[in-house]
Amino acid sequence: MTGTPADDKPALSLQGLSRRFGDTHALRDVSLDISEGEFFTIVGPSGSGKTTLLRILAGLDRPTSGALLLRGQDVTAQPPNKRPTAMVFQSLALFDHRSVGQNVEFAMKMRGVNAADRKARALELLDLVRLGAEYYGKPVTQCSGGERQRVALARALASDPEILFFDEPLSALDYRLRKTLEVELRSLQRRTGRTFVYITHSLEEAMIMSDRIGIMRDGGLVQVGTPSEIYDRPRDRFVARFMGEVNILTVRDERLTELDTPLPGFADSHLILRPEALHKVGPGVAIETKVLERFQLGSRVQLHLDTPAGLMIAEQPAACPLHPGDSARFYFDPDAAHKVTE
Repeated sequence: MTGTPADDKPALSLQGLSRRFGDTHALRDVSLDISEGEFFTIVGPSGSGKTTLLRILAGLDRPTSGALLLRGQDVTAQPPNKRPTAMVFQSLALFDHRSVGQNVEFAMKMRGVNAADRKARALELLDLVRLGAEYYGKPVTQCSGGERQRVALARALASDPEILFFDEPLSALDYRLRKTLEVELRSLQRRTGRTFVYITHSLEEAMIMSDRIGIMRDGGLVQVGTPSEIYDRPRDRFVARFMGEVNILTVRDERLTELDTPLPGFADSHLILRPEALHKVGPGVAIETKVLERFQLGSRVQLHLDTPAGLMIAEQPAACPLHPGDSARFYFDPDAAHKVTE
């Protein structure tokens, strides 16, 4: 999902959002449309402004300037309890002195929903998040980390929000559980058709779950696109490096400067080469290398290579016979490389 249909209002429209704290600009003129039913993830280094942006989207803070529209309605000044949205925090913020069912029912109880209807809806939601009726009366303190995460999701859905915001909800979980919940979150979003806006430090989470990703730097959005667009066609060297291991070579005056290799017809630019773009078999530009390190990555190995261009990284099948100390020639196709000017 790469945009908003022309005949529909976006779920969220960010219009020139800025936030200053004294002389510090935490957000700088952020504009973006998020579509109905989209899983949109915001990533960026620490201090990039992503948490400030999420707080403004959720109504926990107000922008210094700009507007936030929800389905065409200006909600910039509305408090969270007046918006059809819900938030799942990193800490989950569950009531430890209450049962699972009481946690899920809390928002409904505050709205005056009767006990029978609250319980029926809570049981429905527990089933939706793959817990089941047997958890309804269980003390939340007896739930595992993954179960508590599901309870928090059910509680957020109980208010029937149009948009759910997530503040790094999986960051405290172990790897295996995190991978399970990534799949379940994506499945839940598709089954409910809700709009999810998600913040994470994990690029892997963002790539797996998102329809689109927004990358932030210094308070601004530097690129928005699908996971494949951002990984394969970053707009600049910052995005290329942020999205994973990368080799960057410079073209000046139709030559690869680091390798002193002619590239006739090439404009001045930077070539973005992912580790998987280096091959042991030509054709292409040849690079003489010496293997410095070898790291096992399951079915692949990552090789750190000493080259005339400095350190480069290649990924090869696990059966690759190269080990530290070995010399090897690698090739890459400059015509297939993504090119950036910044």
